[in-house]
Amino acid sequence: MKPTTVIKIAIFTLIIQSTQAQETKKQRTSAEIKYSIENCVNHFDLNKATKTKVGYQYWFADKNFTQENTLKMSIVEPGKSTHAPHHHPEEEFFYILEGTAEFFLDGKTVTAGPNTSFYCPPNAEHGISNVGKTDLKYLVIKKDLR
Repeated sequence: MKPTTVIKIAIFTLIIQSTQAQETKKQRTSAEIKYSIENCVNHFDLNKATKTKVGYQYWFADKNFTQENTLKMSIVEPGKSTHAPHHHPEEEFFYILEGTAEFFLDGKTVTAGPNTSFYCPPNAEHGISNVGKTDLKYLVIKKDLR
């Protein structure tokens, strides 16, 4: 057998093993979690929030608890943003609860306030900033691509 053929077979084998390991982990994780009314209802608790450099975030549901989706609340101080515009393979929804947000999507921006949602398709360059005078509070819903 040619060395390149051996390498191709080895790479193919590694890809298959990695995919199988991810599926096994996903099945094991979902089987290990016992869902109940007590852990499926999550009330915001500032003491359990994570401090960030621009405010804080609170995970209502993270990838270790849910099957596919995550739900996070972000609070961003006036004049700041969580990070520079970026992209990733997951789609995201943002829902503005309080404050004024500037949403950036593929080179264009829009400014909006409470009760507004923003959708970011997969791999689109996007970002969100607080352009108001009070804290910006918004929800982020994202599908986990384990």
